[in-house]
Amino acid sequence: MNMERTSYNQQTVLIHGKGEYPMSSRITLHDLQTAPEAAKPFLENAQKNSGFIPNLLRVLANAPAALETYVTVSALNGKSELTLAEREVVQLIAATQHGCDFCVAGHTAVALNKAKLPHEVVDALRARGELPDARYETLAAFAREVIATRGDVSPATYQAFRDAGFTEGNALEVILGVSLATLCNFANVFAQTPLNDELGKYRWQQPSA
Repeated sequence: MNMERTSYNQQTVLIHGKGEYPMSSRITLHDLQTAPEAAKPFLENAQKNSGFIPNLLRVLANAPAALETYVTVSALNGKSELTLAEREVVQLIAATQHGCDFCVAGHTAVALNKAKLPHEVVDALRARGELPDARYETLAAFAREVIATRGDVSPATYQAFRDAGFTEGNALEVILGVSLATLCNFANVFAQTPLNDELGKYRWQQPSA
């Protein structure tokens, strides 16, 4: 666990060219000059809000409807009664289960810096391990089973979820989070989206079987 934490906090990132990772993607990584007109406002907002355009958005810009869906559903997911930390647990469960290294890196950054999840919880999420917090682990177990069973969660898992204080609405909010993650995870895995330099220290590799 501690080795993993050191890895994403202090990793030395190899530089390529002008300080960037090699931009090898299966499909076009658009920028503000090349993106379709319908996609440009979303890229401009990302640049303004974050100081850079995440490569996920540059990929989704190939299909402006997909990019708009991502932005819209992200905003709706933000209205969930689940806390930001709980939403990030769901996102990291989905990203690690789906093998999306880009999303694991991105949500590691959010989980640590914005949601303020404890390092040991984030370490366990990245390692696909049991979380050292009972409530988060119950949430994670529910999210794992939603993904594994395509929603056919067992009565025992659902009851444990409710016993932990989560509501019926929260169960559907987990599914909302998984739906958002599925778009991002599948798009990134398909596109082989390279990691932005800004996320380099949160780089993730799938744990050994």
